[in-house]
Amino acid sequence: MKQKVILLLAAILVLGSQGFAQDYKVLTENSILRWSGKKIGKNHLGKVSLKEGSFTLQNEKFTAGQFVIDMTTIVDEDLTDPNWNAKLIGHLKSGDFFAVEKFPTATLKIKESSAFVKDEATVTAGLTIKGATHPVTFKVKRVGDVFQTTVTFDRSQYDVRYGSGKFFENLGDNAIEDMIPLDVTLVAVKK
Repeated sequence: MKQKVILLLAAILVLGSQGFAQDYKVLTENSILRWSGKKIGKNHLGKVSLKEGSFTLQNEKFTAGQFVIDMTTIVDEDLTDPNWNAKLIGHLKSGDFFAVEKFPTATLKIKESSAFVKDEATVTAGLTIKGATHPVTFKVKRVGDVFQTTVTFDRSQYDVRYGSGKFFENLGDNAIEDMIPLDVTLVAVKK
């Protein structure tokens, strides 16, 4: 009998040390994704909406997660002239940039994560834009059920070539930076 009790306690300790997985759903209407694009002398700022998102935490690590970005919702927030604003958004949605008609969504899928230490973890994920997937690594900060990060990606890896010095020579002041930061604030609830 004593041996059975010891085995039962050992099993409980092993299971308890593995931690329980907790699934989260992202509240898309409360979450914000802000982008910025730069070239010499100019900077554009805007937003894009998250269509859906969910993730799992276990032992203070992300063990799974997928986020779908609705590329049809790209907006610019710095151009006040409606004609210039519409022209920029039309260009960003065109084949020169994100080809939104053919690729209406982009996805980010978590591959691995460090454990949260002092409410910060390092995450590696696969980012898919225009059908191409490449790894991105970023730090996530957590405050309760709010998760914040900046995901910076190289647009040239996703065949977003317009104004890229990697594909065109002699662009001068018309060269557009390849690295695009996406500042993300996700508000999540436990399922």
